[in-house]
Amino acid sequence: MTDLTELTIAEARDGLTSKKFSAVELTDAYLAAIEAARGLNAYIVETPDKAREMAARSDAQIAGGEARPLEGIPLGVKDLFCTEGIHSQAGSRVLEGFKPRYESTVTSNLWADGAVMLGKLNMDEFAMGSSNETSAYGPVINPWRSSSNNADLVPGGSSGGSAAAVAARICAGATATDTGGSIRQPAALTGTVGIKPTYGRCSRWGIAAFASSLDQAGPIARDVRDAAIMLKSMASVDAKDTTSVDIEVPDYEAAIGKSVKGMRIGIPKEYRIDGMPAEIEEMWQRGADWLKDAGAELVDISLPHTKYALPAYYIVAPAEASSNLARYDGVRYGLRVEGDDITDMYEKTRAAGFGAEVRRRVLIGTYVLSAGYYDAYYLRAQKVRTLIKRDFETVFADGIDTILTPATPSAAFGIASMATASPIEMYLQDVFTVTVNMAGLPGIAVPSGLNAEGLPLGLQLIGRPFDEATLFQAGKVIEDAAGSFEPKPWWS
Repeated sequence: MTDLTELTIAEARDGLTSKKFSAVELTDAYLAAIEAARGLNAYIVETPDKAREMAARSDAQIAGGEARPLEGIPLGVKDLFCTEGIHSQAGSRVLEGFKPRYESTVTSNLWADGAVMLGKLNMDEFAMGSSNETSAYGPVINPWRSSSNNADLVPGGSSGGSAAAVAARICAGATATDTGGSIRQPAALTGTVGIKPTYGRCSRWGIAAFASSLDQAGPIARDVRDAAIMLKSMASVDAKDTTSVDIEVPDYEAAIGKSVKGMRIGIPKEYRIDGMPAEIEEMWQRGADWLKDAGAELVDISLPHTKYALPAYYIVAPAEASSNLARYDGVRYGLRVEGDDITDMYEKTRAAGFGAEVRRRVLIGTYVLSAGYYDAYYLRAQKVRTLIKRDFETVFADGIDTILTPATPSAAFGIASMATASPIEMYLQDVFTVTVNMAGLPGIAVPSGLNAEGLPLGLQLIGRPFDEATLFQAGKVIEDAAGSFEPKPWWS
């Protein structure tokens, strides 16, 4: 029998339904794989006892003929999601020892559909990073390695633990979040599929906030079908989150395999940035050709305010972060460093609890919201955001069904390779992804091949609001044309 951890969610679902193996057997296979892959540092906390307990309940459901959509499927959970009674620290020291008394809505939805929790996955601290090097628990190592050397590579961020765990076959799928590209960028760097749904499609309740108007939960999975299966369970309207939208969640899996004949695919000229590596340009052209060969029509489009997206994002996101992170003060929960008085305690707790990147963004955010600078920076950035959103609305109104772009400006890079670089160089990793968050649109990253050094590259599809189904439909065409590939397991 095939190693159980090699099965996709769809394949494992079918095997469990036909009783070829049990949910406990499937879970045990993943727990053994996790133990063998601890060197990747993908998991912060493993929950084997809870996983086996949940798997046993799934076996009972299956035996009773009452299997739910994700019955017995073992998943990893990004540490940003609160899980009742289980470590939930957002990759930060400031939440040291925090075990919430409640469950996030997204994870509640997954458990209600029968999924099994394997543990909490590593991430950039408070989702602030593009390489998973800002975590208080150390960097995650990408399961992929260059054919030219054995240097450890980053998996991307902030959902680096989620992407690495899926790529390394130490979970069947994983929850993730995306504020400026934190699902799509790590998916592209690890050869996995990641979708950021439309803002409001998934509840944000119970997810530690970074930038409330940008954050959105979504899945990272092995293929397009698995991502569709997971998103169907994750998405819902939620009375506890007024930004969640009461729109029916379709059967995304039904979109898989549908023809793209007649679909109009936009190719934005503004994404051809200066200094773009030839391998990224060539991959983009290949992706366009695959869609054209499948019957889609390619249309050159313009999104004129794209060049302002990254600077506007790095004003809006830190501003919202400075407000959201003010709640971590050492008074009620998490790390507490005693001081001479309450102000001293606040200062010492935050100095000890927040890492350098979080402190940098909080300072930037506080600055742009301060008196005399609010109009010059924050208000202007919000106006730019409106223009970016209008660019997309104009293009979609002209009959474009989806937009094709690269997902990242490069393949995975070495751990610590940007340690001496300006923070701006790291921020440029999000150059192709932040526009989607600024406009609140859905975007999916799909593996599209390997570069000359054998490292994965990904393409991005951007869709109309709440039209994730079209992204799955077109993404499947790219996936089929690119073929499948996975890292060699050097870590076990």
